[in-house]
Amino acid sequence: MGNKTILIFILILIVVSGSLFLVAIKNRKTKVPKETNRTWTVKSIDTMKFSRDLAQEKLKEPSFDETIDIQVRFIKETGATHIAIGTPYDEKFIPYLRRWVIVARKYNLNVWFRGNFSGWEGWFGETKNLNRAKHIQFIQSFIRNNPDLFEDGDIFTPCPECENGGPGDPRSDTNLDDFRKFMISENSIASEEFYKLKKDVVTNFASMNYDVAKLVMDQETLRKMGGIIVVDHYVNTPQKLSSDIDYLIRNKNSKVILGEIGVPIQNIHQNMTDQSQAEWLNDALDLLSQKENVIGINYWVSHGGSTAIFNDDNTPKEASDILQKYYKAVFHQ
Repeated sequence: MGNKTILIFILILIVVSGSLFLVAIKNRKTKVPKETNRTWTVKSIDTMKFSRDLAQEKLKEPSFDETIDIQVRFIKETGATHIAIGTPYDEKFIPYLRRWVIVARKYNLNVWFRGNFSGWEGWFGETKNLNRAKHIQFIQSFIRNNPDLFEDGDIFTPCPECENGGPGDPRSDTNLDDFRKFMISENSIASEEFYKLKKDVVTNFASMNYDVAKLVMDQETLRKMGGIIVVDHYVNTPQKLSSDIDYLIRNKNSKVILGEIGVPIQNIHQNMTDQSQAEWLNDALDLLSQKENVIGINYWVSHGGSTAIFNDDNTPKEASDILQKYYKAVFHQ
C-alpha cells in the first residue's frame, strides 16, 4: 500500500470517527436513563390554552371538534395516560367539556379534570363571588348531574390552585386553617359522590403552588389528603426543580406529583430555543425519574403558549420527542 493510499485511509478514519462522536454527543442530550426501577403512575399533558381559554369562544362552533381531535390524538401518541382538561365546571360550559371528554375516550385516555367554576377566580367576566360553602355545593351537584363524564382511572381536582380565588390566599390572610378544612372537606365530599356512582376517580390531587404547599400541607392535612402533594411549579433550572421536590419528599414525607411543569415561562426562562427547551425538559425528567416518591407528571401545555410542545401547525417540537421518550420508556423492574 503506497503512502498516498495510507494517508487517504487515515483521513477517512478521522472523518468517520468525528462523525460518530458528534452523533454520540447529540444523542447524549436526549437520552433517557439506561435503567431505573420507577415510572410514573400518571403521565399527563395539559390542554388549558384550548380546553379552558377558548371555552366561551368555541362553545357553539362544531367545526372546532377537528382541532380537539388532532390535539388529543397527538397527546395520545406521546404515551400519555391522561389528558388534563381545564374547561370550567359551569353548566353552560358542560357541552364544551363533554366534547373534549368524548374525544379523550376515543383515544383511550383517562381525563384529569382541572377546571373550576368561573365565579371562583372571575373567569370570562364572571363576578368573583363564590365562597367555600357554595363551592362545595356546586362541586357536589356537578358530579351528581354529570356521571357520564367520568370513568375509572380519571382524576378530578375540585379546585386547582385554589389559593388564586375565593376568600383569598392562605399565605397572605389569616384563614390558613379554614383553607385546610375546605380542601379536606371538598376532597371527602367529591370522593363520596364518586363512590355512590361506583366510579374509581381520584379526588385528592389538590394542585397548588409550591410556596402554598409548604405552608398548607402540615402532617395532619397531608394525612387526610392521602399523603400526596401536588405542586404546579416553575423554576429556572432542572436542578432547582429537583431540590425543591426533594424538600417536599424529605420534610413532608410525602408522595409528590407535578401538577404543572413546563418551559419556557416568561421572566423565568430567558432566550430559550426549541432545542434548549428540549434539553431543559430532558434534564428535569431525568432527575425526576430517579425519585421514588415522584409518582406523576402533568406537562403544561400541549398546544398554545410559550411552553407548548407542538407548533401551531401541530408539528411536534423537539420537547415532544423528549416527553415521548420518558412517557414511553420501558423501565426495568
